[in-house]
Amino acid sequence: MAQWDGKSKGTVLGYKIFVFFIKNVGVRSAYLVLYFVAFYYFLFLRKSNRAIFYYFNKRLNFSFLQSKWLVFRSYYTFGQTLIDKVSISAGLREKFTYEFDGVEILKKLLAEQKGGVLISAHIGNFEIAEHFFGEIDLDFKINLITTDLEHTAIKHYLETISKKPAVKFIIVRDDMSHIFDINTALSRNELVCFTGDRYFEGVKCLSQNLLGETARFPAGPFLIASRLKVPVVFVYVMKEANLHYHLYAREAEVKHRDEQALLRAYTESVEAMLEKYPLQWFNYFDFWDKLESYPN
Repeated sequence: MAQWDGKSKGTVLGYKIFVFFIKNVGVRSAYLVLYFVAFYYFLFLRKSNRAIFYYFNKRLNFSFLQSKWLVFRSYYTFGQTLIDKVSISAGLREKFTYEFDGVEILKKLLAEQKGGVLISAHIGNFEIAEHFFGEIDLDFKINLITTDLEHTAIKHYLETISKKPAVKFIIVRDDMSHIFDINTALSRNELVCFTGDRYFEGVKCLSQNLLGETARFPAGPFLIASRLKVPVVFVYVMKEANLHYHLYAREAEVKHRDEQALLRAYTESVEAMLEKYPLQWFNYFDFWDKLESYPN
C-alpha cells in the first residue's frame, strides 16, 4: 500500500549531535557531519532507497547510475532541510535569507478576513512554513493541519530548544475531532493550511496523475477547499543555495464542488516545483504503489 505510516527516521541522540554542531560551530559544520549520515541511509535503508530511486529513474527518467547518485543527494538535501529547521527553530533565523514570491496573495487573504485554504506538499522544507507565516500573520490567523505521530522523545527534545511558533496548529486525530477544529477556524474566517500529498489507511482518497503515473491523494483537503467559497492557494517553501529559502504562493482556480479539478491543478503545481527542484521530493515511501512490480 502506498499510504504513509506517519513516522520519520531519526533518534534523539542524532538530533543532539547536530544541535551541538549547529550551536557551537555553525550550520555548515552540521552539513559536513550530514555526509556520513546520508551515506549510512544510502547503504542501509533499502525500502526508502527503492522508493526514491523509482522516483528518479521511472518518474523523472534519469539513468540508472544518475538515479543511484541522486538517491544519495536526496538524503543529503533532506538532511539539510532538517538541520535548517532545527537551526531556525533554535533562534538562528538571521543565518538564513528568504525570498517571498506571491506573499502579497497571503497578505491579501489575511487582510480581507474571509478565510481561505492553503495546500502544500512534502517537497522543499514545508516544516519551517510556520516561521514564514509567523512573519506575515501577526494576529494568529493561520492554522497548520499536522500529524502528531513523530517519536515522542524527539518531539519533546525539539520543544526544549525551539522558540514558540507564531502560528496555530490543528492536530489530525484518529477520532476525527480535528474536523470540528478546522470548521471552527474557517468559521472565524481564518486560514487553514493542509499538505495534500500523503494519506493514511482508512481515509478517503482521490486518484490523479503525477509525473506520468496515477497516485492516490487524501481527499479531505480537496473536498473541503472545493466546497467552500473561499480562495485556495498552493504554497511551498523551497531550499536554495547558501542558506536561502524561496516561498511560493499561487492562487488556484476553483470550480465549486469539483475536487478532482482542484486536485489536478494541485498535481500540476507540484510538478512545476519538482521540475525546478527535483531533489526536494521527500516522500520516501511507495508513493505510486509500484514497487512490488518494480525489479530494482
